[in-house]
Amino acid sequence: MLALERQKRIMEILNSEGSVMVSRLSSEMGVTEETVRRDLEKLEAKELLRRTHGGALPISEGSYELSLEKRKALNVEIKQALARKAVEYIASGDTIFLDASTTTFYMAKEIKNMNNVTVITNSIRVVNELAGVDGIKLVAVGGMVSNNQSFVGAMTENFITDNYFADKMFFSSKGIGDSSIILEGNEQECFIKQRMLKNARKAYYLCDKSKIGRVGYMRLASFEDIDYLVTDADISGHLKFTLDECNVEVIKA
Repeated sequence: MLALERQKRIMEILNSEGSVMVSRLSSEMGVTEETVRRDLEKLEAKELLRRTHGGALPISEGSYELSLEKRKALNVEIKQALARKAVEYIASGDTIFLDASTTTFYMAKEIKNMNNVTVITNSIRVVNELAGVDGIKLVAVGGMVSNNQSFVGAMTENFITDNYFADKMFFSSKGIGDSSIILEGNEQECFIKQRMLKNARKAYYLCDKSKIGRVGYMRLASFEDIDYLVTDADISGHLKFTLDECNVEVIKA
């Protein structure tokens, strides 16, 4: 495959999926990873993409954040399964953080049936879902409203840091990178989640198998920052070893 053909294929995958991984491109196109990196360098020089650790993202958006409605439509059944499993770990009397991900939105639908739970969230969708529900104490952290219907910005970050602590945090993100790092695709959401992580006793990371080995824009956390991984994936190999080393319990949905 000629260089121009490879680069065209790289852009096709990038525009279709929102990210590309060097390892996958190398395998698919039958060339070395070094060749792929040179292709990415050339495409970045043309301002067609932005290289990241292990891959690349579209230059047009920097982080390739799909709208909330589009994200909700992806892997709906899997996200619902993860949400149902995660809710099993919420007990009466718990105070929990929910981020503004689509997976925790499905958790909110399940939490409606619970009693004596305090929910702290920056998600407007979660607020709308739980507002007025008997047995649920709801705290909406204010701030600037993002395009993805969440509160973000310095006001939101400070509000969480200075005022609220939780027994448990439930969150999702862009995915898990090649270096076993939890990645985020939205800078503002990343900062919010990091504040929640610092103020939660236990952290539950909800990640479906399609997000393992993904490319993200920012480092959100490491496995040392979480306590549980809720997933539909069969965890093995280096990933399992790293999770075990960090004392992360895998919960299979």
